[in-house]
Amino acid sequence: MANHSHDSAHHLGHVVPVSVFTKVLGALLVLTVITVAAAQVDLGKWNIVGALVIASFKASLVIWFFMHGAYENKIIWTYVIIPFILLAIMISGVFTDDPFRAKPRPVGAAGQMEPVTEKAPAHSAHH
Repeated sequence: MANHSHDSAHHLGHVVPVSVFTKVLGALLVLTVITVAAAQVDLGKWNIVGALVIASFKASLVIWFFMHGAYENKIIWTYVIIPFILLAIMISGVFTDDPFRAKPRPVGAAGQMEPVTEKAPAHSAHH
């Protein structure tokens, strides 16, 4: 029978003090309060940017500490970072496309689109 007593410490993994988890929990709660406060402020199109930045910080804390990402090797981080890069590309595509979209026409009282009509010039050639 093999002696596993010398290997047992290596199989336990890393030990993180409870204080680290408590601090991360506190940071997540503070960021949640900031998220709620930021939702009360009207920044126009920048609201979504602010919400995504705060959410990214929260997700990073969860990955780094609760999922023990700080202790993983570089190849694992490649698989963690690639989806974030793809998400950033997709979101930037939405933001670069938005200014070039046609503005919606107003809806009339009956729920139908109002026709687009050209207004006559103020000074008409016909009297």
